[in-house]
Amino acid sequence: MYAADLAGTRYRFEDLKAVLAAATPLRSGDQLAGVAAQSAAQRVAARYVLADLPLKTFLQDLPIPYEDDAVTRLIVDTHDRAAFAPVAHLTVGGFRDWLLSNTTGTAELAALAPGVTPEMAAAVCKLMRNQDLIAVGRKLRVTSAFRTRLGLPGRLAVRLQPNHPTDDPRGIAASILDGLLMGCGDAVIGINPATDSIDTARTLLQLIDDLRRRLEIPTQSCVLTHVTNTLELIGLGAPVDLAFQSIAGTEAANTSFGIDLAVLDEAHQATLSLGRGTLGDNVMYFETGQGSALSADAHHGVDQQTLEARAYAVARRFRPLLVNTVVGFIGPEYLYDGKQIIRAGLEDHFCGKLMGLPMGVDVCYTNHAAADQDDMDDLLTLLGVAGVNFVMGVPGADDVMLSYQSTSFHDALYVREVLGLRPAPEFETWLIRRGLFDPQGRMLGADTASGAQQRLLQAIADG
Repeated sequence: MYAADLAGTRYRFEDLKAVLAAATPLRSGDQLAGVAAQSAAQRVAARYVLADLPLKTFLQDLPIPYEDDAVTRLIVDTHDRAAFAPVAHLTVGGFRDWLLSNTTGTAELAALAPGVTPEMAAAVCKLMRNQDLIAVGRKLRVTSAFRTRLGLPGRLAVRLQPNHPTDDPRGIAASILDGLLMGCGDAVIGINPATDSIDTARTLLQLIDDLRRRLEIPTQSCVLTHVTNTLELIGLGAPVDLAFQSIAGTEAANTSFGIDLAVLDEAHQATLSLGRGTLGDNVMYFETGQGSALSADAHHGVDQQTLEARAYAVARRFRPLLVNTVVGFIGPEYLYDGKQIIRAGLEDHFCGKLMGLPMGVDVCYTNHAAADQDDMDDLLTLLGVAGVNFVMGVPGADDVMLSYQSTSFHDALYVREVLGLRPAPEFETWLIRRGLFDPQGRMLGADTASGAQQRLLQAIADG
């Protein structure tokens, strides 16, 4: 039992997960689950309790019991006590102060990451304003590499997302070309297939690989199919660069996705064995999203932001190239409006980076959410300031296969320009060599670049 007195009222919380849930900024998913604070006063009281809790509490009082959940066992069994030692004496409130201190820099944060449990990250996040999440997020630098190096200071990568409602290779190729001409694709050229067809996935992988080789593009490809399909594709000799899977923060939620830690390990080892990377061997791509465990009725009464952080423990085990929180994709039942989506995007970026993950964010919303593209402009800009590793590049910002709104190739150009950010260095060199960008990493005007564009088109046509 935890309790706090506030303005003459005593607020009681049955257990630690009740404190964590009540301390969370208001969101529709926690209301749907029946775990949200009943009033603003109760939320403040929960934060008072949380601020005074020693960080060591989270190593003993587990929101989901060890014996009941494989993700909990992973968190406990892999906790690095030596890395945790510099902050082991702190409360959650003291941890917030330590993170914000000018004496805590990128090196200290990187060394700490293996010692931070998801619940610690979620707890301190709940005490932080948006500007705190941005300020600390900007100090958190997590790099990864395959054929490009991602997460370097002053860089912002883009996943080129050329989805098509019928997986038409011609339509996908057109979208890829459009994105390349605007400097997108350095994070990955990643296709969400419309079907689970192994033959289609193999065709699409071959399409990207042929294009990559012919144009000598330093990037990586991925067809975002189920991890068991990727294992089958590897067995068939398809050109697999990255293994993809959606993951969640509880064993039961992952079971609903048709996965467990063993199958992820199998995919990791199989993809590593291909040896296709030139600069690094980070071969996993994971996607997450607040509300996924609740939507699978697998949340154990835990708030959705804490469960999202627990998904990062799963990702951390496999040293991924990319982790992408698809922040507004699940819908307004979980993040109701632009304000909630913006907050969640900043939370996810902060918590993932704090735990040592190369975080990207799909700045997005569904058409029945109380949000619009202005909200996405705000979140995109804030994440750029916070140092996000990558965002999405979708033709026109409108994914015609998944039927949701994301960020466009033009949006990537905007945020790079206003914040002085550049593509991944290897990809930038290619763009400059092809005559598409200038030596400062900026897209050339249409008149200047038109000849280069025509030569690129001709190279594709000749193939």
